[in-house]
Amino acid sequence: MACAQELHVLAVDDSHVDRKVIERLLNISCCKVTAVESGRRALQYLGLDGEKSSMGIDGLKVNLILTDYSMPGMTGYELLKKIKESSALSKIPVVIMSSEKILPRIDRCLEEGAEEFLLKPVKLSDVKRLRDFILRGEGDDDKETEKKINEVCSRKRKFQDDSTTQPMPTSLGTAHDIESSPESSVSSESQPPQSKQTKIG
Repeated sequence: MACAQELHVLAVDDSHVDRKVIERLLNISCCKVTAVESGRRALQYLGLDGEKSSMGIDGLKVNLILTDYSMPGMTGYELLKKIKESSALSKIPVVIMSSEKILPRIDRCLEEGAEEFLLKPVKLSDVKRLRDFILRGEGDDDKETEKKINEVCSRKRKFQDDSTTQPMPTSLGTAHDIESSPESSVSSESQPPQSKQTKIG
């Protein structure tokens, strides 16, 4: 299967069988997987001790952390807290997995910043949904938002320049009103030049 964009997922689970299942599901969904057996090993891989960056030992950025809740030594909840408290790693989405549907546990993880709480066994549809979510967050949506912001700023600059060379038509309101109203900027910009000249005259 050809992958247009490959995400790197750090999967954390003390069960060898569960790690293999998650790894297979992620591979099917066009994700690169690094699987580790404990929260401590995950922190070591992420380089959290030195507050360096979200780069693993192989130099690949981690796009998502998928961790089991119940693990010896460090639970998934404790790992989540460590990640969210780190200035270098806090923006990496963390998804908690568990075979037990314990509502207080779920609420606690979500309040601490978990992106989602999945019940085991994790399904292929869950993995694909997570992948799509990450791609939306890092791809076209961000570019589209930036494009819209630039367009609004461009409109504001245009009206500011116009206001310094000629009086603003009273039918369009004050310059302050136009700057604070994107709708006014759009509608006035779309008017033909002839109609502007007629109103000014």
